Amino acid sequence: MTKRIFRSISLVAISIFLASGMLFMGVLYHYFSDVQRKQLQMQTQLAAQGVENEGITYFDGLEVGKGFRITWINQKGTVLYDSAEDTSKMENHLEREEIKEALQMGKGDSARYSSTLMERSLYCATELEDGTVLRLSIAQHTIFTLVLGMVQPICIIFVLAIVLSLFLASRLSKKIVKPLNEINLDQPMNNEGYDEVAPLLRRIDAQQCQIRKQSHELFQKTKEFETVTNGMTEGIVLLNAHQTILSINPAAIRLFETDASCRGKNILSINRNLDLQSLLAKTEEGKHAEMILELGSGTYQFDASPVMSDGNVSGMILLMFDVTEKERAEQMRREFTANVSHELKTPLHTISGCAELLSNGLVKEEDIAKFSTQIYTEAQRMIRLIEDIIRLSHLDEGAADMKREKVDLYAVAEKTIDLLGKEAKKAQVELGIEGEHAIVCGIPHLLQSIVTNLCDNAIKYNKKNGTVKLSVWNQEDCVQLLVSDTGIGIPKEHQERIFERFYRVDKSHSKEIGGTGLGLSIVKHAVRLHNATIDVESMENEGTTIIVTFPKM
Repeated sequence: MTKRIFRSISLVAISIFLASGMLFMGVLYHYFSDVQRKQLQMQTQLAAQGVENEGITYFDGLEVGKGFRITWINQKGTVLYDSAEDTSKMENHLEREEIKEALQMGKGDSARYSSTLMERSLYCATELEDGTVLRLSIAQHTIFTLVLGMVQPICIIFVLAIVLSLFLASRLSKKIVKPLNEINLDQPMNNEGYDEVAPLLRRIDAQQCQIRKQSHELFQKTKEFETVTNGMTEGIVLLNAHQTILSINPAAIRLFETDASCRGKNILSINRNLDLQSLLAKTEEGKHAEMILELGSGTYQFDASPVMSDGNVSGMILLMFDVTEKERAEQMRREFTANVSHELKTPLHTISGCAELLSNGLVKEEDIAKFSTQIYTEAQRMIRLIEDIIRLSHLDEGAADMKREKVDLYAVAEKTIDLLGKEAKKAQVELGIEGEHAIVCGIPHLLQSIVTNLCDNAIKYNKKNGTVKLSVWNQEDCVQLLVSDTGIGIPKEHQERIFERFYRVDKSHSKEIGGTGLGLSIVKHAVRLHNATIDVESMENEGTTIIVTFPKM
């Protein structure tokens, strides 16, 4: 803008200077021409009086100034005297304009231009009393000749004028633009400048108010969106039509094992899973698609939805749900159903076989008691299994109908020692207890079930002449129950799975000692209902210690 103003001012200044110079030269030339003509008329009158008084002798010894010429002509146009030429060689002057006018009017004026001499001549003629005409002429340079004669000073003046014009134009353009350059666009209405700019500043101020409002709303919505997505356990990724990541929440960042710098990159740069590419390809076609994919150590459900704009896909939303626990629970349910069927099928076959033999009379009378005992034992095993399944289902539902109360965990441990004393003696295992009285808030029979199941397992999977020790201790912020044995131990690879339903480390040994395979599952559920934790420390063939930590009241 400064350059345009500078060029405009410079052009206007130079144009005005040239026009003014030409006008000045024209006016000046016209003025001096009038002055010269008046002088010529005056000199003609003086010369005419001299000729009338003295006749032709007036011209004797007359010195005519440079550029002046005197001619005396009779009534017939014949030249009687000329100060510049030989009269005998001169043509008749009767047809000259100034001569005609003088003979008719008494005075005459004219001007003629000589293209060869590049000059203009002024003529003034007056009629004398005897009818002759006296004419004076003077050579006058043309304006072009005058300009050529003044080239040097004119050029100097022109250069000075141009330099001065450019200097003033530069300063003036900067001064004009300065208020515009110093406009504070953040506060348009606080500017002091041109009144002509006020409507523009008002419009800018209105637009800025609107932009600030929209920016604030956008910031609030972005903040709300980030707050919601950052707190989600599900992963969410926003993509444009070219699968470039526009937004990604922390859950998705952890899932793809990347960082926040992935924004602005193609999703294939952080994960090249072919199934994921196939899922996004369907979404690019404007279709909703979903798929279960294995990523890392988990199982995730991917839901991809297109974002439509004017009938075209302008983006995609990718949601990722962690269904690892769901899949694991579904797998456990299937395994549980299969295990229950298997556990019930075995005793039922035994009962059915024994009953069939008895009903067909194929059993000796002395063996009837043995077969009856086996039927009773298998029936009791089925009952215990069903009771454990019902108990587990009850615990799965949260056991909301069970009342909590203050329970002395040490007293529960002592009662367990009494209950399992005979079984321990039969298994040649020594039972012991140590610790102190510790009060916890819990469900009495579930606490009893925890201690009994742990102690029962410690006895069953112990060695002959082994020991089982129950310990109850008050800690600073918790109460700990420890059940230690010197039994066969649990291999490290099985320690995480021993609390699964029907899971057995040594299936052959488990069959021999009986049990439903649900004891530790019941313990885990009961511990969870008490907001407690359970840990296993075990070395194969050296023994096991199970630690249950209850929160203090």
